[in-house]
Amino acid sequence: MSSHSKQSDFQILPRHIAIIMDGNGRWAKKKFLPRLAGHKAGIQSVQQTVKRCIEMKIEVLTLFAFSSENWKRPEEEVSHLMHLFITALKNEANKLHEQNIQLRVIGDRSRFDEKLTQQIEVVENLTANNTGLKLLLATNYGGQWDITQAVQRIACDIEKGVISSEAVTAEQIQKYLSFADLPDPDLFIRTSGEQRISNFILWQLAYTELYFTDVLWPDFNADELDKAFAFFAKRERRFGFTSEQITQVK
Repeated sequence: MSSHSKQSDFQILPRHIAIIMDGNGRWAKKKFLPRLAGHKAGIQSVQQTVKRCIEMKIEVLTLFAFSSENWKRPEEEVSHLMHLFITALKNEANKLHEQNIQLRVIGDRSRFDEKLTQQIEVVENLTANNTGLKLLLATNYGGQWDITQAVQRIACDIEKGVISSEAVTAEQIQKYLSFADLPDPDLFIRTSGEQRISNFILWQLAYTELYFTDVLWPDFNADELDKAFAFFAKRERRFGFTSEQITQVK
């Protein structure tokens, strides 16, 4: 079991993990169950992953819960997903708080109904000062949307004279993106065998290690996360430098 592995078993661990939780529908189909059963089963995998991240003292975990493209799915499924989201927030709020987890929801909230928006704010406010794992739920989120809203806000500040166009650098743009106060992801995980980033956090994944697994999300557990940790520990992260330069710095 993964409980035998501990923080010291890995030479290096990511500070920030970003996960596309893919395969809920296929998991349900394989078991001749409705797609919603797969999404419900996926919540247990979220709980296990959060627990393991706390054990391993991971700073940030970002989960791609609902993309801006997911609105194209059948209306009934979207409705069920929104209901599942608000129910999970209600059920898990106190538990998250007790575990010292800070919850943030990133994405465009303009399409959410008032009930969901209010519930998000309740949980965010409740956990705002917690100092443990920062759990980010990317909901109605898209990487292109994130960059677009950043550019719009920069343009607005240029019009107001807050900044000049010459001051717009990569570092400046970063400040206007979602979770600008947190480290960029070190490790990206996608389940179910798909090998795409699918408009996830595009800007922030520039130097992220990409890990793909055939395991469907409802079957993803602490053991599977440890496999991703083992993969990450073997990577040489050069950030444009040569291997020799990295070795000299060490």
